[in-house]
Amino acid sequence: MYKELIAKSLLIWLSLTPLAILNGGLREYYLLPILGAWAQPISGIILILCIFAVSYIFIPRLGPARKQAYITMGIVWVFATLMFETLIGHIAGAPASEMLAAYNILSGNLWLLIVIFIGLAPSIVAKMKGLAK
Repeated sequence: MYKELIAKSLLIWLSLTPLAILNGGLREYYLLPILGAWAQPISGIILILCIFAVSYIFIPRLGPARKQAYITMGIVWVFATLMFETLIGHIAGAPASEMLAAYNILSGNLWLLIVIFIGLAPSIVAKMKGLAK
């Protein structure tokens, strides 16, 4: 049951990928020309809200579980996110320094906070919905 729950949670994580890509397009094509430097942090906030909304809608469908299951979900989601980002960056030919620069919140990029929120989202939703045993 525990492994099945984590595996099903990966389907929820997979649904976040197109949202993140669409959010990036929104930032580059609409927000950046209008908001300039503010586009990056606003895009980060939008993505965090999207992650929360998807988690809030779909995590309860997995049913109640032990608190540890939701913590494990978050860890798996963070690992999957980091692997996906690294793979895409590698395929795109981005140097490691460029990929690491995304984690600098002082530049206005909220990517580090997004990754942290991805890890916390399952537990936050489980607590809000009373799912954790």
